[in-house]
Amino acid sequence: MAAPRAVVLLGPDVCVVLRLSGPLKEQYAKEHGLDFQRLLDASAYKERYRQDMIRWGEEKRRADPGFFCRTAVEGAAQPVWVVSDTRRLSDVEWFRDVYGDAVQTVRVVATEETRKRRSWVFVAGVDDAESECGLDQGVAFDWVIANDGDDRSLDEQLEPLLQSLRGRL
Repeated sequence: MAAPRAVVLLGPDVCVVLRLSGPLKEQYAKEHGLDFQRLLDASAYKERYRQDMIRWGEEKRRADPGFFCRTAVEGAAQPVWVVSDTRRLSDVEWFRDVYGDAVQTVRVVATEETRKRRSWVFVAGVDDAESECGLDQGVAFDWVIANDGDDRSLDEQLEPLLQSLRGRL
């Protein structure tokens, strides 16, 4: 995966992977009396609550667009943050509004064949919702990285991005 690879290449003192879905799932679990740890994995348990969790998360975002973003960055001490699961324009806008030019947007893409090899199966009403494809349009990404399983190719694509980040430290 591209995000953990960036941590390895930059070092854990410099780079950390942050997730917006962690705080979302944790808060959802608390409010609904569910097992937070089981919501983090790719299980039938998570799938049972997925659509309602998406609906609930959208309601939270409408009330406070930065809620999950603020929670995700709390306590992050490293100068480089990879927010690995940004999926909505409102999330990108929040980071840009708060952190300005320090924000670099990176889109990681994979072919449908690669995604299927990784056990992805399209689910109508879920995989075509904003929670999964909200950034397919409307964002001019600073970087686009193809991650189809070739580590050498991935490293070659990451190197200019990492050089740029090192130059900003």
